[in-house]
Amino acid sequence: MNDDCKTKPQLNRRELIKKVVLGSTFLIVPRHVLGGAAHVAPSDKINIGVVGVGGRGRSNVEACSHENIHSICDIDENEISETLNQDWAISFRDRAKIYRDYREMLDKEPEIDAVIISTPDHMHAPIAASAMDLGKHLYIEKPLCHTVAEARFLARRAKETNIVSQMGNQGHAEEGARQINEWVADGILGVVREVHCWTNRPVWPQGVSRPSGSDPIPSSIDWNLWVGAAPDRPYLKDRYHSFNWRGWLDFGTGVVGDMGAHIIDHPYWALDLGLPSSISASSSRFGEDMETFPIASKIHFTFPAKGSRPSVDLTWYDGGLMPERPEILEQGRSLGNRDGGVLIVGDKNVLMHNVYGRDPCLIPETVHAMYQKPSKTMLRSPGIYQEWIEAIKDRSKQTTSHFEYSGQLSETMLLGNIATMRASQNKILEYDGVNMRFTNDEGANSHLDKEYREGFGLA
Repeated sequence: MNDDCKTKPQLNRRELIKKVVLGSTFLIVPRHVLGGAAHVAPSDKINIGVVGVGGRGRSNVEACSHENIHSICDIDENEISETLNQDWAISFRDRAKIYRDYREMLDKEPEIDAVIISTPDHMHAPIAASAMDLGKHLYIEKPLCHTVAEARFLARRAKETNIVSQMGNQGHAEEGARQINEWVADGILGVVREVHCWTNRPVWPQGVSRPSGSDPIPSSIDWNLWVGAAPDRPYLKDRYHSFNWRGWLDFGTGVVGDMGAHIIDHPYWALDLGLPSSISASSSRFGEDMETFPIASKIHFTFPAKGSRPSVDLTWYDGGLMPERPEILEQGRSLGNRDGGVLIVGDKNVLMHNVYGRDPCLIPETVHAMYQKPSKTMLRSPGIYQEWIEAIKDRSKQTTSHFEYSGQLSETMLLGNIATMRASQNKILEYDGVNMRFTNDEGANSHLDKEYREGFGLA
């Protein structure tokens, strides 16, 4: 062996792939070497790795089970067992590779083409970063991420690595979403300057202080992996894992993070709102030391004028708060449905729709009945999952909730959370979207990013 061979450092597989994806347009590496974003023929089944199979994660696995569920990863072995015992899991239950640690799965399974991430919010970006380093296509359950900086990172990194990305806000792919776009573009509303969005949530604990004490960690759970990127804390049964994490700042993004992607999404898309220029909020009190989101909040966003569209004021309500009832809405008729809804207010007419963009209508009913609906101008979607799968197999196709779009939507929602956290300052936060900073509140800027526990960062 010559001296060069003795001293030249050897690239590990992750480093090799990162160099190939980012640095070379000429090197062709076979799929069996790279895994990830190499070519997948339309006739092939995609090899999918799943991180998080409880709750929404189980639904995501089922929805993609017609492809090849290659590997399953969850910190809770009971969630894995329950998923594998479903009737629809028969095609993969005996051959899927099982892991607790996503890092181990990604390192040991190069044949994975794509990854579905359905963990608590605080782990979306760290897992996605590791997967994109290996060129894996990504489906991330909403909300996309935990911080504004992560939203920017994911959008940028997806573009750099040329992966197919999709956020899991299912209503974005439904018929109602396209009708809302087409009706707004048709001009039936006239000039829109006002939007109201609301939800009945939270349906989990918020406005509470951190409980004391600890409980024995069940043998089925790897608590260190569940805490992941967040600061360490003791395990407490039913307090965080597996559902109540949404209300905690360390793990979740509260109500607007949970439901904004299903509610704000539709006026945001139809009006091409982009990033807000100012945000303000009021709320019920936070838990002790601001560790939980408030029981109820009202957030006001101002979006600057764009093209021929004037500036738009969008108000978000949660925790039982509601917008003022429009005078034109018939007596006895409810605003939205029990889960929430949207009012898009124009100077000619008002459009109302339910969560997920469902059941759009003009109010009152007499106006809706007279409206001659425009022709369908938008391409209809095969569904949020199938969009993603088809775009992986045929790169001429595109997803519609890709990270460029869903990153800005998520950033907007997260800015609302920051305004809520700064509500006691009695300020309208002025936001410079180009430079990702608040221009009138340095304290608010400290919430745009976060520190990561060692071993769970984005690098």
